[in-house]
Amino acid sequence: MTSRLMPLPMTTIVTTDLIGITRGRSFPTDELEHYQAAGCGWVPANSALTPQDIIASSNPWGAYGDLRLIPDLASRVTVPNGPDADAPALDFIHGDIRETDGRPWGACPRTLLRDEIERYRDELGLQVNAAFEHEFNLHAGFAEHLAFSLEAQRQGAEFGGWLLSALRAGGVEPEMFLPEYGKHQYEITCRPTLGVAAADRAVNVREITREIARQMGLDLSFAPKTAADAVCNGVHLHVSLLDLAGQPMLYDAGTSNGLSSLGQHWAAGILHYLPALCAFTAPTPVSYERLQPHHWSASYACLGQQNREAALRICPTVTLGGKSVATQFNLEFRAMDATASPHLAMAALLIAGRLGIEQRLALNAITDEVPDSLNDEQRKARGIVALPASLAQALDCLRDSGAFNEWLPKPLLDTYHALKTEELALTEQLSPADLCEHYARLY
Repeated sequence: MTSRLMPLPMTTIVTTDLIGITRGRSFPTDELEHYQAAGCGWVPANSALTPQDIIASSNPWGAYGDLRLIPDLASRVTVPNGPDADAPALDFIHGDIRETDGRPWGACPRTLLRDEIERYRDELGLQVNAAFEHEFNLHAGFAEHLAFSLEAQRQGAEFGGWLLSALRAGGVEPEMFLPEYGKHQYEITCRPTLGVAAADRAVNVREITREIARQMGLDLSFAPKTAADAVCNGVHLHVSLLDLAGQPMLYDAGTSNGLSSLGQHWAAGILHYLPALCAFTAPTPVSYERLQPHHWSASYACLGQQNREAALRICPTVTLGGKSVATQFNLEFRAMDATASPHLAMAALLIAGRLGIEQRLALNAITDEVPDSLNDEQRKARGIVALPASLAQALDCLRDSGAFNEWLPKPLLDTYHALKTEELALTEQLSPADLCEHYARLY
């Protein structure tokens, strides 16, 4: 009598590419040791895929070349089960793309981020502590309920409970699941972590959230805007800088806004290079349906305190319960959405901040007023500039940002421009409403 076959558990080595899509290759879990050192095969042109699943025709690679996807075992995520008792376990490991001889590959966004994290440590004596917050729309035939209401929370409670459980099992350290302002809109937050793991954690949040929705038969989208009249979904990146002993470096009680001299230079770098940064943090045509005045996102490059229209915000701190202000103090980058690659966007942000420190840029673009309520002369006097109004404009700003581009590997930059040019051509005939619907399906 023959024994009955059972499905083999699988583990996947993944890479999250330049457009924020997580891809990979799977193998029987019991063969993991075989793949530890040399990983699995990968193809250069994979990095030139547009969100429309078309390889950009002008990419640098064509049909040539071979690479290896090398697993970083410390990044492994395992979620043994979910609401569907018959679904296989989710088991994946973040990988770095390398040449076949082991050399780093120039267009790998995770490698770019790791190199920048090491630059902070070795050249500035700093550690980067960061966390990504995600908003998304969850559709399951629910009735519409009032924003932030307990009724809305209870409507999503089964999903939220499974999500928090799965995130905790995957080592993501979830904090809160909450209903947001928009209809069918929710937010998930997690605790910060050091270095590359922060961007890995952002990917983990997205993929685990999608997995739970898939198992429950729910329709979910992280797209920045899912319909013309919908409230926008953002991704907020919280960053704090620590010295190598773990002491906070952004806070100074002696300044008017609590931001240290180091923090002011870092923030000035972000704001100075922000028009170019938008090409990475707001990287799709639909992103610019969100980056509008009065959307609580960002439409101008400025720093604010308690100002959700500012692109960069000094986050509130509390002293209740004797909490330390310095250890809570962080800056929130708001001009980002989930069509961005977490690794690429975080790396670009850190490059801009580091240049601000190295160039000792002065921080002038500060306002606690809605920037759009200021007139042109007031904004000019404060050094507040408008963000690009489209992806095409953001890409032009990136091309013109010489000092910033010097820190981006040419293969990565060339590939990125090629795929984004193709993406613009593929979507140029879509109306704003069609853009929202199109990207809602993709992300």
